[in-house]
Amino acid sequence: MPLPATRTSLISRLISGAIIALTITFPAIADELRLQDNAPERYVVVKGDTLWDISGKFLKDPWRWPQIWNMNRDEIKNPHWIYPGDVIVLDTSGGSPRLRLLGNKNNDGLRANMKLDPRIRITQFDSQAAATIPAQAIEPYLSKPLIVDEQSFKNAPRVALGPDNHVVMSTGDTVYAVNLTGNRGETWQAFSGGKEILDPDTKELLGYQVNYVGDADVLAVDEVSTLKVQRVVQEVSINDRLILKPRREFPNYVPRVPDTDVRGKVISTYGGVNDAGPYTTVVINKGEREGIVLGHVLQTFKAPREVRKESKSEPTKLAPAEKNGFVFIYQVFPKLAYGLVLNSTQPVNLLDEVRNP
Repeated sequence: MPLPATRTSLISRLISGAIIALTITFPAIADELRLQDNAPERYVVVKGDTLWDISGKFLKDPWRWPQIWNMNRDEIKNPHWIYPGDVIVLDTSGGSPRLRLLGNKNNDGLRANMKLDPRIRITQFDSQAAATIPAQAIEPYLSKPLIVDEQSFKNAPRVALGPDNHVVMSTGDTVYAVNLTGNRGETWQAFSGGKEILDPDTKELLGYQVNYVGDADVLAVDEVSTLKVQRVVQEVSINDRLILKPRREFPNYVPRVPDTDVRGKVISTYGGVNDAGPYTTVVINKGEREGIVLGHVLQTFKAPREVRKESKSEPTKLAPAEKNGFVFIYQVFPKLAYGLVLNSTQPVNLLDEVRNP
């Protein structure tokens, strides 16, 4: 018996809505995984490998790591570690290629009592495990953040007095701070500056750029707290901001594409260069507010360039966008994010665009 037209229409709308929802949630799920032309049937992980390197040996699109392991959302958030000696096998027997862990050729007992499944997760960080991206390239920006969001900057404790009314302090000096709510024995980092970071298009205040100057240990917490300067790279000064020293952690990020469409720009580069090459950190003008999370991979495009005019009366025309690399997001702020430049074919410059691959 045929369904009434209204019910058929309702079912059609529900099915269409479900398909659209799945497409938005998993934008790459229906795309075919593109294997490298010379993808190995098996690969033995060596010391120094990163997940990005390993993924690139098998996939033309390294950010498709979750798909080739058939990972669900929980596994993306809490991924397994991969160790030197692990044997990764490419399985093409099914409808879509998959990677699997066969075992560890070093036979050191590391995985002896574990079910060899790509969903294995070891919760405690192990420095022997393969990092997602080179730890040495991002450690300085994780341990000494050079960006502070607006609220954190305004509410941060500040150095208010030095010994004998000195305005600059060095190692061993006692300093006094206001608005500090920490605990005795904690280490706080001192930062100078506070240059506003503005969105290049909207001019919105996105955060502040600061300069790390040193560490100070808390001796006593009160309305005016007492600290002792333990290390300096520059002199600590009155009105320098204090930020609790972050724990040294290297989360096991999973490379993946954002669930929603992202369009932003590179607004700062680090390392004393204007042209960012491989393994250089850049800042983009998108953050938590736009749904950016650790592990997101964005394609970079050269900033639009005007075609030369033959006469002033000619309309302005822009050259087609040129892909010039990727950025891997490894630290996220409310309105900004740090990204590491990867696989760049040309330097990444200020105001270059970032979008979903």
